[in-house]
Amino acid sequence: MAKSIVVALFLALSASLTLAPTAFGQAARPDLRTVPALKRSIIVNDEFVRIGDLIDHAGALANVPIFRAPDLGMTGSVPTESVLEAIRPHHLFRVDVSDIAAVEVTRAGRSISPAEIQARVLGAFAGEYGLGEAENLTLTIDQDVRSFTVEPTITGDLEVVRAHYDPRTTRFEVNFALPGSVIARRVPLRFTGTLVEQVEVIVVARNLRAGDVIKAADVMVERRRRSKTSADAVEPGEKIAGLAARRYLRAGQTLRRGDLTKPDLVKRDDTVTLVYEAPGMLLTTRGKATESGAEGDLISAINLQSRRAVQGIVTGPGRITLMAARSRILTAAASTDQAASKRNTSARGK
Repeated sequence: MAKSIVVALFLALSASLTLAPTAFGQAARPDLRTVPALKRSIIVNDEFVRIGDLIDHAGALANVPIFRAPDLGMTGSVPTESVLEAIRPHHLFRVDVSDIAAVEVTRAGRSISPAEIQARVLGAFAGEYGLGEAENLTLTIDQDVRSFTVEPTITGDLEVVRAHYDPRTTRFEVNFALPGSVIARRVPLRFTGTLVEQVEVIVVARNLRAGDVIKAADVMVERRRRSKTSADAVEPGEKIAGLAARRYLRAGQTLRRGDLTKPDLVKRDDTVTLVYEAPGMLLTTRGKATESGAEGDLISAINLQSRRAVQGIVTGPGRITLMAARSRILTAAASTDQAASKRNTSARGK
């Protein structure tokens, strides 16, 4: 965050830093072959602004300090007249100032942003204390997190000195340090707050009755706290379209795998087609289901021709494929049907 530095500060400090010409000897003169020129803006790395920072081609005077620099990461300005007055004792009179009214002075520094601090807090706990990855953690820090600036030579990350997390309360505490930084030692780097893991789950979008077949519009994806989410909660990507609600489901509740079942393709008392398949033979007759069943379920039915009970596998809507052990019942019924059909045909022919 740039902040204007009061010019008076430069002027007051320049007097104490301005050195008499004799301190450097009469040989300390700029290279007269090139006209010294004032710079419009500069960046300095230490606490002093030197002649060479402000003026190009300052020669042997380049390292002479004349002002104190702004604070780390801050920017200020010094009027051109103040620069000329500060260099006059060093016998540097001929300077090309062009149209520059003031020189903008920035002191370099590395800014530690709130985003960086938050990322380091998440990194300290991700994968620890039973928590998941950082992208699934929701962080709330108690105090106002503000950026601060340290020396530009400090390139390392904030290091964890101490960390603690209580899964029951979701409270955390962490202390950081920044090795090598004098400035960071003056900054409070202890943070407290809450850390909650969230996961994406499938949520019921509208009330569903038992037996309702799930459609894409009936559900939606939401993030919920893992601690309050069932272990068998349905996750995004799981195939649920076409399954049916096993029980009444209200809008907003997390959908669990135990809430779902295959839809009934045959319902009790439905009239169904009984099928027997064998190599080179396909026999069908009508029946009545005595049980409900989903695809693949073994259920019972009544052969309406023979009035016998049979069992078979539900293989489609209103369709039951009989087990091989029961095939003789269906075969006999089919034979009876065929014989009756022949008698009827013969009677019509007479």
